Amino acid sequence: MASANTSWSEENFSCPICLDVFSSPVSTPCGHNFCRTCINKFWDEQVQCKCPICNMFFDTRPDPQVNILVSEMADQFRTTVRVKEQPCFEPAEVLCDVCTGTQLKAVKSCLMCFTSYCQTHLEPHQRVAGLKKHRLVEPMDRLEDRMCKKHDRLLELFCQTEQECVCQFCTETDHKSHPVVPLKEEYEVKSALLGKIEAEVQQMIQERKLKIKEIKETVEFSKKDADGVIADGGQVFTALMRRVEKCRDDFNQTVKERLKTTEKRAEDLIKELEQEIEDLTNRSSEVKPLPHTEDHLHFLQTFRSLKDPPPPRDWTTVEVRPPSYVGTLRRSLDQLEETLNMEMKKLCDAELRRVQQYEVDVTLDPDTASPWVILSEDGKQVHDGGVEKILFGNPKRFTHYWYRCVLTRQSFSSGRFYFEVQVKDNTEWGLGVARESIDRKGWKGWTPETGYWTLDYNQDVLVFRDNPDVDLPLRAELQKVGVFVDYDEGLVSFYDVEARVHIYSATGCTFTEPLYPIFNLSSRQKANSAPLIISPVNQTD
Repeated sequence: MASANTSWSEENFSCPICLDVFSSPVSTPCGHNFCRTCINKFWDEQVQCKCPICNMFFDTRPDPQVNILVSEMADQFRTTVRVKEQPCFEPAEVLCDVCTGTQLKAVKSCLMCFTSYCQTHLEPHQRVAGLKKHRLVEPMDRLEDRMCKKHDRLLELFCQTEQECVCQFCTETDHKSHPVVPLKEEYEVKSALLGKIEAEVQQMIQERKLKIKEIKETVEFSKKDADGVIADGGQVFTALMRRVEKCRDDFNQTVKERLKTTEKRAEDLIKELEQEIEDLTNRSSEVKPLPHTEDHLHFLQTFRSLKDPPPPRDWTTVEVRPPSYVGTLRRSLDQLEETLNMEMKKLCDAELRRVQQYEVDVTLDPDTASPWVILSEDGKQVHDGGVEKILFGNPKRFTHYWYRCVLTRQSFSSGRFYFEVQVKDNTEWGLGVARESIDRKGWKGWTPETGYWTLDYNQDVLVFRDNPDVDLPLRAELQKVGVFVDYDEGLVSFYDVEARVHIYSATGCTFTEPLYPIFNLSSRQKANSAPLIISPVNQTD
């Protein structure tokens, strides 16, 4: 069969009903051609069958047959002509809803038909009188979403009260008293807001990127810190193992030397005894025959020639005592303990330097101060005034006689923090941290259960307040105390800053609310006027 004439237009092969290229074209008795589906659907809606073009009525519904010639020409036209004319579309372009196969670019959208048309399929709206009344607009995608479901009208306005798009009829009914603006106006407002939101989102993204960087840097720092701690610990344990081995070797050598000395004394005594036995045996040999001789002259001459016996030695007082090892092991362990204390001091010094890196700047809060105490103007010192001041009621203030306390302005709900307090010359004090909800008016005792983690000093007695209290050794007069808290790990540690030693650590603590550094002064020592002073950290001490 000859190829289709490419000069023919699409109208030569289009169904008069759907306006698209024929699909299974059939011929009516009057000679007109339609798509089988289109003509059957058309007749389904008619009382009496007729031709849509010439209006010829048929007494009975025809059974149209496929027009083979038209079908072949339409297929060839579709594959040889329209494929060549296929245009390139931008992703945002609206396509014709009527085109089958390759969709052409829509030039208009009908708000009555909810359909977008290419130039060819738009022709009936420009020719048919009834279709000319339809409202045509620039091509729009998803037309059904742009129409008011209630009034079947274009959503052209925006209700600021309900924050939704409405049609013109909506403003006369459900949204009659609501302020409405054109979509474009609201679009500009929302676009500006969107720009602000986008800026905020970008800022949040940057903040999170910085947080990721911070976390990664923390992990990297933690690795380096862990390597340093492992190295320090390795040196300590290596030194201890060497010291243990030396102490063991010295102990073994001492025991062996003492045993050797005992064995040498025993050998010397045995030799001396054996020599005396030999001498006595020889004398006995000389003397033994004499009692049997009857020659008086020979007896006397022989007796006279006998040597004098060796001077007698009282061997009853001579003994070999086993060596005594009492105190030997203890002295070795004392040396080991001395080495351990030296290494512990080095370790504590390194530990203190680490926690000092978490120094925080805290100041005392006058709103919490007991009426018995006096604060310095800079909020860094507190001492017992000895006289109760009359102050206005404040729910944050400590008012019980025994609570001569003050908290800091700053609280901590996460992370780590460290501060130092000078306690020199103060004969009774308490230091540590307390949770926010502690009872500041009554007396319930100071324990972790009641919300206090404190170190208390009273006339050379040092304790950590708990139930029961933990008595602590006091090596020398405390001058400055360091307090370190790891909120997340549940740790509270105290240090003797001047001696560079660890005092005590409360571990396994549970913190569920903000913690405040707390300072307590004497309630019994009238002469206790020395202040507690918040001191800056000096890591070169």
